[in-house]
Amino acid sequence: MERGRGSRGLLPLLAVHAASEYWRLDRKPPVTAALVAANALVYLRPGVLDRVLPTIDEVWFNPHLIVKHRDLKRFFLSAFYHIGEPHLVYNMVSLLWKGIQLETSMGSCEFASMVITLLGLSQGVTLLLSKSLVLFFDYGKPYYREYAAGFSGILFAMKVVLNSETDNYSYVHGLMVPSRYAAWAELILIQMFVPNSSFIGHLGGILAGILYMKLRASCSGTDPLTAFIRGFRTVLGWPLRFLMGLSPFRRRRILGRGRVGRNQRSRSGTWSCPVCTFNNSGWLNVCEMCGTGRNGDGLSSFGSSNQSRDLSLEELRQRRIQRFGR
Repeated sequence: MERGRGSRGLLPLLAVHAASEYWRLDRKPPVTAALVAANALVYLRPGVLDRVLPTIDEVWFNPHLIVKHRDLKRFFLSAFYHIGEPHLVYNMVSLLWKGIQLETSMGSCEFASMVITLLGLSQGVTLLLSKSLVLFFDYGKPYYREYAAGFSGILFAMKVVLNSETDNYSYVHGLMVPSRYAAWAELILIQMFVPNSSFIGHLGGILAGILYMKLRASCSGTDPLTAFIRGFRTVLGWPLRFLMGLSPFRRRRILGRGRVGRNQRSRSGTWSCPVCTFNNSGWLNVCEMCGTGRNGDGLSSFGSSNQSRDLSLEELRQRRIQRFGR
């Protein structure tokens, strides 16, 4: 299929939808945005990418060719190729909805680790299913030589992860089903209405999601891939933090933000209130919490330090609200 051509109208709608969804979020999910952008760029193939990226004929997911030639390019890259705008837009809208929820709840590093794991698991399970059908059943040959592409397998796996611990109900193409069975219902309905879709690929995605949840439940702590991604992000971010530290335009903090408690050690540039023990900025001469002077000498605008000692925590909180309007 020819690539690098202009959009017929659906991709601008996808861009507007993605931008509006992304803009309204307080916390922007960078991994989800990067995945949507990567799939769109692979489809559009603008400029130099048209010469660098392989064509879809070179990356179709075909179990026979992958096993025969040990073609890892087909194994991994086929998930990022789509056969048309409707295919791409449908998958990317689904990715936005699932990715925003999952990345917001589990964090970007763990979400990136999950996507990489689900990519390998879904493609691997699909390959094993296709090979098994050929070995044990005569009708498995069409599946073994089937050509497929798209992000659908990973999306089915993400749907399993998203709904694995909920007792709610979901609408699947107008049909209400328990959320934990939504992926199975969608598998059947898509096959009924879109018979040319990859049944084995979608089934492999569902089984990959179940397998991922089993592996996650059996492992304690952070998985090695997540730890590696976090470390890699830290290394990449260090030069930027270093340059920001050298910038003469850094804003200095004026108002203190500390913890209450007499066992807290005093940090550089802060002082502890002798009455309420709140850690204040060194720029302040009056306690931000209770208004007591820095040396306990009665500089409080609310009264002397002896009066402040008799105030309850609730009275201190109310006075702070009255003073700073928060």
